Amino acid sequence: GQLVFIQQRGVRFPLGPPIFRTMYNKFGQFIDGKWQKSASGQTYDVINPANEEIIGKASKANSEDVQKALNSAAHGLKIWQNTSPWERAKVLRKISELIRSKIDILSKWMTLEVGKPLTEGPGEINGAADIFEWNSEETKRIYGEINQSRFPNTRIHVYYQPVGVVAALIPWNFPIMLASRKISTALAAGCAVIVKPDVITPGTVMELVNICKEAGVPPGVINLLSGDPASIASELISSDVVKKISITGSTRVGKLILKQAADKVQRVTMELSGHSPFIVFDDVDINKVTDMAIAAKFRNNGQVCISPNRFYIHENKKDEFTRLIVEKTKKLIIGNGLDKNTNLGPMTTEKRLKELELLVEKTKKEGAEVLCGGKRPSTFNKGYFYEPTVFDNVKDHFTIMKEEPFGPIVPLLTFKDFDEVIERANNNDLGLCSYIYTNNLEKANRASEMMETGCVAVNTATVAVAEAPFGGIKQTGYGREGGSMAIKDYLNIKYTHFGISY
Repeated sequence: GQLVFIQQRGVRFPLGPPIFRTMYNKFGQFIDGKWQKSASGQTYDVINPANEEIIGKASKANSEDVQKALNSAAHGLKIWQNTSPWERAKVLRKISELIRSKIDILSKWMTLEVGKPLTEGPGEINGAADIFEWNSEETKRIYGEINQSRFPNTRIHVYYQPVGVVAALIPWNFPIMLASRKISTALAAGCAVIVKPDVITPGTVMELVNICKEAGVPPGVINLLSGDPASIASELISSDVVKKISITGSTRVGKLILKQAADKVQRVTMELSGHSPFIVFDDVDINKVTDMAIAAKFRNNGQVCISPNRFYIHENKKDEFTRLIVEKTKKLIIGNGLDKNTNLGPMTTEKRLKELELLVEKTKKEGAEVLCGGKRPSTFNKGYFYEPTVFDNVKDHFTIMKEEPFGPIVPLLTFKDFDEVIERANNNDLGLCSYIYTNNLEKANRASEMMETGCVAVNTATVAVAEAPFGGIKQTGYGREGGSMAIKDYLNIKYTHFGISY
């Protein structure tokens, strides 16, 4: 179709074909295998963070829609849990293939709704396809076991069954990847699922759910509710139909959901806040390590749960690391994510931008020195843009060392020896990920074993892959997504004491 353009900094950026302005009308609530308007017909505005303009109006569900989705999922569960693993695998594989075929449209939706550069889209979308592909294979490998009984005429059978209907609560920062983790694992296990996208990124998740429909997922097996997160989540969790909740979000929200889930004794998988340490020993190539620091820190503008947030640099390498990280940070291009040259898009919401500004000002007042950034760029009069910021002279007691910044901020600290930095890095309530850089095999092994996090990256910036169990400890939550362990969180264990004669 004909391209529509938006104006930004004197440059015209393609918004995309007219479908992007009508997609919310095309979709809506997905219940019983059909897209439909909400029962009330109400909508809410979705904002483009790059220009603060309304992308469109998305359907807003009410309680009647929630109850329809619950009934639909209960019906879908009966169908899907009795579908053979091989048939489920074919559908999941088809979803994976369709996701890869629609990288362009999915990338554009993420840029419009989240603000991340188009160049980041293929990485997330291929990662989502990998997750569906992985779980298409896992569904055929849900192994039980037969144990020898203490009695000669009985056997012990252990097998797994779907936990039931799953409520999947999706955050806005990686809507395709995180929705795919929850949907694909639930489907692989034989569960039905009700997906709740964030109001910031409904269109991206709607497109993914439509792909699932196109791939042949039966009616009722996947449902989507678009609208107010708190009210929809509360009604889903309070229902007897929902047997499991999977949430990626903040620790604060996770605790609220966990308390409500306790009333129904529902299963919960939680991947909550992170505050990852980035530890650099003095035996590494600092040029290569700063490249990895840039890649890990500034992906999605630092709005990443595994983003490195506390940079501990050995005192012998501190000056070199500081010089290079500042040089490379200053070269990053801020702009509309639709521009192919953009490295950093806007923050996703005005709320996030204001919180970031407050944290930067507090860090300055506490005594840190701004080496670069620390303010909104003057070249933009619209959009939630913020300059990537590097702080020096940061101390362990500063607020930024306790609160997750969730933005493009690099606080630099030094350390002298191994035991000291491990203790300091572990002195945090959150435990999702940690990054270790050393060419010493003993240090690498000891550090990875001693870090109080669910994931550790040694000499790499890559953490989340389909074949590995992703998740955290401490107040980051529990449960895993990815790898062969994840599907067990969506299954009930059943043991039968089987008499072969009597």
